[in-house]
Amino acid sequence: MAIGTARRYLTLRLVAVGMLILHLGVRLVFPAPTVFSDLILFNLVALSTALSAFYAPLFNDHLATLSIGFALGLWACGSLISSWNSFMSFHIWGRSTDIAYALFYPFLLFGMIRALSAKRKVRALELLDVIIIALGVSTVLASLLLAPAMTHINGEPFAVFLSILYPIGDCILLAIALVALILQMKSLRSFIMLVGVGIFAATDLYFLWKSATTGYAFASLFDDGWVLGLLIIAESLWHKGGEGELSDRITSIAATIALIASATILGIAAVKPHYFPTFALIPALITIMLAFIRMSVALRQSRLADTDRELARTDELTGLANRRRFLAELEILARKDGTLLLLDLDGFKRVNDTLGHDVGDQLLKQIAVRFTRSLPNGVLLARLGGDEFGVIIYGEEPAGIEVAQALRACLSYPFALAGESISVGVSIGRVVSDGKGDLLKRADIAMYEAKRSGTGIATAES
Repeated sequence: MAIGTARRYLTLRLVAVGMLILHLGVRLVFPAPTVFSDLILFNLVALSTALSAFYAPLFNDHLATLSIGFALGLWACGSLISSWNSFMSFHIWGRSTDIAYALFYPFLLFGMIRALSAKRKVRALELLDVIIIALGVSTVLASLLLAPAMTHINGEPFAVFLSILYPIGDCILLAIALVALILQMKSLRSFIMLVGVGIFAATDLYFLWKSATTGYAFASLFDDGWVLGLLIIAESLWHKGGEGELSDRITSIAATIALIASATILGIAAVKPHYFPTFALIPALITIMLAFIRMSVALRQSRLADTDRELARTDELTGLANRRRFLAELEILARKDGTLLLLDLDGFKRVNDTLGHDVGDQLLKQIAVRFTRSLPNGVLLARLGGDEFGVIIYGEEPAGIEVAQALRACLSYPFALAGESISVGVSIGRVVSDGKGDLLKRADIAMYEAKRSGTGIATAES
């Protein structure tokens, strides 16, 4: 990036650090909550971390910076609303804070997975896995912990549910960051990301512990742990990641665990109807629904992948194997007993020149059908291009000779096309797999000898 741009971005990062230091200084000198310190300055630190993520260098995956920046912005909005309601008589709807904090986790999780991997293309399965993990695992664990938590934390069940939901989300983020660091031992980005998530999670756990014991005091010094963690997470995007990649298997296994756990929650609810509140069952139902959607998407992508692989190895005109498939099979033939036949049509160019390429294409299709019907099972027939075909036959002779004779015989009677009776022949070069050199080259020489001599079939010399 240009020097001027780099300096501006460095200034943006330093501004966030400077505001955090200023906020800590003000809080140490004036411990009592103030509008300037805890409504304005604290939330400016949080917002500046979001900007730092948004403007991270171009070597990042764009979706990673966008998702992490949006996640940090959501947390800053939740914090701003909470702070506003603590100082101002006019209150903003309280649930908007909970919504912003809750949405923070899936966006950060998705951004972290992309930032800590080498991927550049987002996939539907990746998005579904992230949603299932974030929604399923966190809500299931929170549901299981809700009953014991109610005995220690005062408040409505939904508020207590959210209080324990956040640390569970932190644990999921920590697990992802730790796995990335293990896979990328020399990655500074993974280490910085783990430190940032760790500080943020520790602050959340401290908040939960204080709420359950002596009570949480608004605007305490420990609140700066949240913005410090966010600042370090944003800073990780300014450092290049390692070459290791988070495995798709990790996220798919985690999504499967979330599905099983959600089904378990619904099973318990069926046996004990009033054990879980309704708001805890809804996410479990959504998780199962998303899991079925994921399965449908996975099956569809698998079918498309199989089709793409087949098309990559199939001749579009005749439906036979193409040259790529033939050459791959030829490497196997070189290590086994068998015969290679190389076929070149006689008189096909005249058909193309007089009747046109459309008729020529139709003729190739019909020839492919006759060749296929003349071959025994287990024989590979491929169109190598133009009017050239290849046949691979496994096993000892005389199978190769018999197949060659059958292929010539199937063209002994004419084709009816475009109101014309069209006759073509075929010259065949035959070579036995004997480990004595390039099979394709030797078969090609034999095929031209068959065409030159008019014998129809020629065998390469051993």
